[in-house]
Order: sequence, then structure tokens, then C-alpha cells
Amino acid sequence: MKKLTLITLIALALASCAKTDDEQAREMLTRIHTLYESGNYRATLDSITLLRDRYPAAIEVRKEALTVWQNASLKMAQADVAATDVLLQQTTAQLDSTTNRYQRNMLGVKRDSLQARYDAMCGVVKMIRMRQKNDLNDLSKTEKQAQKQ
Repeated sequence: MKKLTLITLIALALASCAKTDDEQAREMLTRIHTLYESGNYRATLDSITLLRDRYPAAIEVRKEALTVWQNASLKMAQADVAATDVLLQQTTAQLDSTTNRYQRNMLGVKRDSLQARYDAMCGVVKMIRMRQKNDLNDLSKTEKQAQKQ
């Protein structure tokens, strides 16, 4: 009986030392913030996906991670818009200086493709900003309701 009690107490002591899911999720969120601040946006998004999978009950941490997700997605989309714009400008300049019909046609197709990508990525940036604005409005509404109570 004494051994059973001793084993139970040791097991409880060890279990009480283990970190909770919220604490582990918070540590992971700290690493995610580090990845974001270093500009490693793809790894940031991958880590947030992992956080969501591993700690589905860590609601507050997941809410914070959503903000980081939106910011990282926005930065990636903005970088894509900038890179596509550079390629679009280069292709347009080449198109203007080329006299060969075949090359002009191929450059025209490339330009149209880049223009479509540019427009789509600009739409992605607008959607992310709109969601961020809506999330901010929802948060302020929630805070106002909490203050009224």
C-alpha cells in the first residue's frame, strides 16, 4: 500500500511539472514571432499550421497566431506583387524593342500572363487588408461590449 501511494505521489509530481498545452503553444508562438521578424514568412505560415494541428484547444494563442498569419501572408503577397511588377516592366520594355513577330507574340503572351498574376496578387493584398480591418472592427466591438458590462 505504501509503495502504491509513493508511486502515485511521484506520478502526480511529475505530471504537475509537465507543461500544459497552452504553455507549449505559447512557446511555439514565440518561435513563430521570431520567424516572422526575421522575414521567413513561409516558415512562419508552416509553423502556424503546425501550431493549429498540435494545439487545437489553445484558443487565445491561436487567435494571436491568426494575426501573425495575416501579416505574413500580406508580406508574401506584397513581395510577389513587387517581383511580378518588375518582370512585367521588363517584359513590356522587351516587347516595345522587339521587331521579330514571333518574339513579339511570345512576349505578348508572357506580358498578359504577368499582368493577370499581378492583378490577382493585388486582389489578394486587398482581401487580406480587408480581413485585417474587419478583424480589428470586430475586436473593437467586442471590447466596447465588454466595457458596457
